[in-house]
Amino acid sequence: MKLVVKDRAAKLERNDALIVFAFEGETPDVPREVVLPTHALRGFKGEFREARAVEADSGPCSRVLLVGLGKAADFDAERLRRVGAVAAQRADASGATSAVVQPMKVLEKPIGDPFQAGVALAEGALLGLYRYQSFKTKPKSAKLAKLTVLSGSRELRAGLERGRISAAANAYVRDLQNAPANKLRPRDLAAEAKKLAARSPRIRAKTLGPAELKRHGMGALLGVAQGSVEPPAMIHLVYRPRGRAKACIALVGKGLTFDTGGISIKPAARMWDMKYDMSGGAAVLGVFHALAELDFPLEIHGVVPATENMPGGRAIKPGDVVTAMNGTTIEVLNTDAEGRLALCDALAYVQKTVEPDTIVDLATLTGAVVIALGHELSGMFASTERLRDQLTRAGEQCGERVWPLPLLDAHKDQMKGEVADLKNINSSDSGNGASAGAAFLAHFVGSTEWCHLDIAGTAWGGLGRDWVGGAQGSGVGTRLLLAWLDSRS
Repeated sequence: MKLVVKDRAAKLERNDALIVFAFEGETPDVPREVVLPTHALRGFKGEFREARAVEADSGPCSRVLLVGLGKAADFDAERLRRVGAVAAQRADASGATSAVVQPMKVLEKPIGDPFQAGVALAEGALLGLYRYQSFKTKPKSAKLAKLTVLSGSRELRAGLERGRISAAANAYVRDLQNAPANKLRPRDLAAEAKKLAARSPRIRAKTLGPAELKRHGMGALLGVAQGSVEPPAMIHLVYRPRGRAKACIALVGKGLTFDTGGISIKPAARMWDMKYDMSGGAAVLGVFHALAELDFPLEIHGVVPATENMPGGRAIKPGDVVTAMNGTTIEVLNTDAEGRLALCDALAYVQKTVEPDTIVDLATLTGAVVIALGHELSGMFASTERLRDQLTRAGEQCGERVWPLPLLDAHKDQMKGEVADLKNINSSDSGNGASAGAAFLAHFVGSTEWCHLDIAGTAWGGLGRDWVGGAQGSGVGTRLLLAWLDSRS
């Protein structure tokens, strides 16, 4: 769907549908040139997500779609995203190919920030129509091809454009997530990185293949990969600003394109969902999808260790010892705790070659975080209060909320091994699985400001929120990181 912004003073053009928002208890403000049947508004209460389509008697719009905003006191950016999605979905379901949104002032005031109002509306409307149909022989595309928003605010216009960019990036991530694992292999993720670099002269991409990984001493990542016929890859994207960078940021995303658990094999039930084990890596690529159209005064690195985790005659075995890039030896007690093995080499690589000011990694790392937080919050392990607070605010702003979880020195000590320096799981009677995963990674970031985001619960399977949710990928992480990068800019 194409999003168009026009001045609110412009004459109302002919469209299939006019979208009018109204708060609870208020009469919808339908323009005079659109004439509705006498009793069209009767019974419409303006409750949150309430929607009614009314055929117009005359005027430039064939029908009017009334959408309720709920109580003004409860209204925020997340509710605007949701009603934006409801409006687009209902307009599409009515058969409209074009629709126009009434002037937006009614939506700006409760949020208090026209820019964020624009972002939320654009994201909701565009993502509300997201569909993954790449492998459908008879795909059903959305009918709504054009949405025009009337606005007199430059800030809101800028927000709508930013929302368009972030929605496109989120949809790109969902496409990567939802692709079947035989169509999205490590080599395909590397090819996507190359395509992203081609979109902007300020983005560069390189990929380290097996020989280079071996030269760098990445024994942990190679250990995970050795059971698969698919060669592993370490993807490294770099964004450089127009002028001098205010800071150097590294984003690291787990890129397990399929995870069987290896020799410590997973149960067969819903193993197909393990194509989503590359969601952290997809989120990092999504940031660079947006960076091709944005201007941040930051040097930003995106690193994705990509591989499959498969059983086989060459697969790593429980009890084997591998050596990470920084020389740390690791006893692999469970081959299904493979994400941290791939990530530890990526973190060591970033530490040595990039030396960033801040690192944020994202990974579908543990089932334990789902037990702790469910599917609506990502687990956050931040090494500084500053980073914790910045990411919390960014999550609340964009609707991808995070929750701080404990990472103690005791947790780090739990990961020390008997046969090697570290072990890749803590003892079964310790519990704290999510903290244990973060504690393992903490051994590879040194004193650099760092945050680990465990997105195992939020990457897919969340509650439906109109613009996101359900069985397929959510694209979580990209919009969160973009909001955070804004705060760092």
